[in-house]
Amino acid sequence: MKLSYEFFIARRYLKARRKRGFINLITYITILGVTIGVAALIIVLSVMNGFEQEVRSRIIGFDGHIRLRTFHFKGMANADSVMLKISDIPHITGMSPYVDEKAIIRSGDGSDGIMIRGVDEKSFGKVSEIPKNIVYGEMNLGISETSEGQKLPGIVIGRWVADKLMVDVGDRIILISLKGIGSMFQTPPIKQFVVTGFFETGMYEFDNTFAYVSIKSAQQLFMMPGKVSGIEIKLDDLYRADKVVKLIEHRMGFPYYPQTWFEMRKTLFSWMQLEKYAAFLILCLIILVAAFNIISTLIMVVMEKTREIGILKSMGSSSKSITRIFLYQGMIVGMFGTFTGSLIGYLVCWAQQKYQFLHLPGDVYIISVLPVKIQATDFMAIGVAAILICLAAALYPARKASKLVPVDAIRYE
Repeated sequence: MKLSYEFFIARRYLKARRKRGFINLITYITILGVTIGVAALIIVLSVMNGFEQEVRSRIIGFDGHIRLRTFHFKGMANADSVMLKISDIPHITGMSPYVDEKAIIRSGDGSDGIMIRGVDEKSFGKVSEIPKNIVYGEMNLGISETSEGQKLPGIVIGRWVADKLMVDVGDRIILISLKGIGSMFQTPPIKQFVVTGFFETGMYEFDNTFAYVSIKSAQQLFMMPGKVSGIEIKLDDLYRADKVVKLIEHRMGFPYYPQTWFEMRKTLFSWMQLEKYAAFLILCLIILVAAFNIISTLIMVVMEKTREIGILKSMGSSSKSITRIFLYQGMIVGMFGTFTGSLIGYLVCWAQQKYQFLHLPGDVYIISVLPVKIQATDFMAIGVAAILICLAAALYPARKASKLVPVDAIRYE
C-alpha cells in the first residue's frame, strides 16, 4: 500500500546515520519540547478549571441559581403570590424572599459599611449554603440575649467583619440605614442587634461584605413594610437556569426580572474564561518553539537524504508522495509528543486530585489545596492543536523535498 511505504520511510528518516547523530538529538529535543508544551497546557488548564469550579460552587452556594426582582427596584409587595405562581415550574426545588440594602454597622470599637441581607429563616436554608458555613455561634436571627442580658434581634456576620469590629457572639451592634442619610428632614433609621454567629465562605468578598438579619428586621430598618427586594430560587440543575428563566419570564412578564447565576457574576466568570484562553495561547508558544525545531530537523533530514529522495523519484515516486513522507514525519513527532505530554499531564493532575500534595497559603487563597478538574475537551483541543502545529511546521521541508530534481539529487554529495 502507498500509505504503508510512505509511513515506513518517514519513520526510518527520523533516524539519521550514525555519522550525523546530531539530527537524532534534535529530533529527541523536538519531541521533548512538544511533550513539555502539551503537559504544561493540560496541567495549567486543569488547575484553572478547578479554580473556576471551586469559585462557582462557592458563589452559587451563597446566591442561589436564579434571582427574581422587579425592573424598578422599588421592592416586591406580593412575594408570596409570586412564589405560588412559579412553584410548579420544572427544576425549581426551593425559593426564599430576601431584602438587600446597604447600611453602616457600628460597635464600640469601630464602624464599617456593610450589605445587609434580610432572609426568611424557614426557607433560607433551601436556597443558600450560608447556614452550613457558620463557624462560630449559630444561625439564629430571632430574639436573643446580649452578654449584658438585653433582648435584641439576632444578626450573623462574616468572620472578617467580626475581626474588624472586634466583636464576639453575644455583643451588641448597631445598624444605621443609608436611607435618609443626606436629608435635612429625615433621620436615618437605626436598629440594635445582638451578634449570634459568624459565617465564613472562604470568599473574602462575601465574608467582608454581608451580614444576615431576619426579613422582618430588615423591613423595619429599611422602611419596607410588607416588601422584599426579590426572591432567591434554587434548581435541581444549575445548568438549566437559562431554560427556567425563560419560563419565569413567560409566566410573570413585566415588571419581573429574573437573572441566572452566570448573569449575576458575568464579569467574574467572563474574566476567568478569558484568562483560560490567554493561558492556552501563551503556553502554545512552547509548542511553537518545538515546531521551529521540527522545521530545522526536517530540513537537515532533507539535506541528509537528498540522494535517497532522488532515487525514490527516479523509481517513480511522485512529488505528492515525497511531501507525504515528510508530513508523516511531522505527524509522528506531534503524535508521540502529544501522547507522552497528555499522559504526563493526566498523571500529575490525577495525583493532585488523589493525594493533594500541592498546597496553597490559606491567608492568600480561598482554598488550601490546589484544585484540579480534568476535562476531556481540553485534552482533545490541546492534542489536535499540537498535531496541527507540528504538521504545519513540516509543510516547508516537505515542499522543499518534493521539488528536488532527481538527477541533481542523485549527484548531491
